[in-house]
Amino acid sequence: MEILVTGGTVFASRFTAEYFAKKGHSVTVLNRGTRPQPAGVEALIGDRHDAKMLLCGRHFDAVLDITAYNAADVNGLLDALDSVGTYVLLSSSAVYPESLPQPFRETQAVGANAVWGAYGTDKIAAESALLQRVPDAYMIRPPYLYGPMNNVYREAFVFECAERNLPFYLPKDGAMELQFYHISDLCRLIAKILEARPDTHIFNAGNPETISVKEWVAACYDVLGKKPDFICVSDDIPQRSYFPFYDYEYRLDVEQMMNTAPEITPLKTGLKQAYDWWKNNREAVVRKPLLNYIAEHLASE
Repeated sequence: MEILVTGGTVFASRFTAEYFAKKGHSVTVLNRGTRPQPAGVEALIGDRHDAKMLLCGRHFDAVLDITAYNAADVNGLLDALDSVGTYVLLSSSAVYPESLPQPFRETQAVGANAVWGAYGTDKIAAESALLQRVPDAYMIRPPYLYGPMNNVYREAFVFECAERNLPFYLPKDGAMELQFYHISDLCRLIAKILEARPDTHIFNAGNPETISVKEWVAACYDVLGKKPDFICVSDDIPQRSYFPFYDYEYRLDVEQMMNTAPEITPLKTGLKQAYDWWKNNREAVVRKPLLNYIAEHLASE
């Protein structure tokens, strides 16, 4: 297939571009050229909002829009494309209001989420703009993505704590549940969509089972053959100042995803892959001052 991937230089878009290139597809990436390009692809250097000349006369069997964050992003790309085969938008679970009953289902109404704010409402606008112009497009709503190439300081933060043999400062009792989805599982779902063109067009996507933050941290330490010493932190200290996730527990119903792409990477395997990548790509991760806060405000107590 001739596939266009938006982005292609960091985490989800880069992994996606290289995944489909390795599968033998002809992959083109569209980005501004500010970072090294993925392997085995054609790179079009330009802004998606002004790409008419770059994309003039091109037809793509599939457009994998990994980097659209709002309606303008979607409309800008569609304005530049002469024709589109299958359009797949990477959306987000942030489109569900936190007040809805859980697990969130694709049939529930989307709306503003107080935790995610504009990020969620902008993703809703992106979905709406796409459906207005490409009614048969597909949308994928994952929870937290993880795995190789993750430049977000999440599992990398825990790996760093484990490497330094630090105790781990845990929000409250660590019982908050999180839901993850491995980046290769996302790509397999996209591949199934492109192959089968299912009647379902909106997919929640994630591991069927959630995991507590305490269990997740322990699993990250276990990758290094270590066990964390936990120190519980009271909820009067802002969680995001010392921990990489919001104080927000939610779960997605992923039955439709499992019917389409049931293969799930075991968490232990996925975390091992994430650590192996991070060991050699530490500079690619956008670090946050979590360890500084811990050293200054928690460890000194």
